[in-house]
Amino acid sequence: MMNLREGAEDYLALRRSLGFRLKRPCRFIREFVTWLEHSGESRITTRLALAWATQPQHLQRAEWAARLSAVRGFARYWSAIDGASEVPPDGLLPFRTHRATPYLYSSAEIEKLLEAARCMPAQFTLQPVTYYCLLGLLAVAGLRISEALNLESRDIDWAEGLLTIRGTK
Repeated sequence: MMNLREGAEDYLALRRSLGFRLKRPCRFIREFVTWLEHSGESRITTRLALAWATQPQHLQRAEWAARLSAVRGFARYWSAIDGASEVPPDGLLPFRTHRATPYLYSSAEIEKLLEAARCMPAQFTLQPVTYYCLLGLLAVAGLRISEALNLESRDIDWAEGLLTIRGTK
């Protein structure tokens, strides 16, 4: 039977093969397994998962919830291998993120932004024009900033006037 560390790496490899990036969850799961090993524990329990997730007292509740959520996913996987392990239930550390209300710029505000970009003092001569184009693209295409910054020339079909957005939600 594989140990917790091997199980964690196997779980992370499986999730990555399904297309998940797992930057923070990967770190959380590895830290949790290390913590279990240093504690002399060989099974995942709700009590241990909760103790680990809330251990850094200076963290916000959202971070605690994210840590427990990552462990919950791994515990679900691990419970199929080790039937004595527990899966922490949902809702132990309830937290709902509060998204900022989006602000929609008026046409007049967009024009002012574009003019300010064009007239901005710059270290390089193309800097004002670059910001002008970027802000214009965001305004007319409704792209997220990351989508606009990741565009490549191959994403534009000039004949059809189509734009392909890669790596987005």
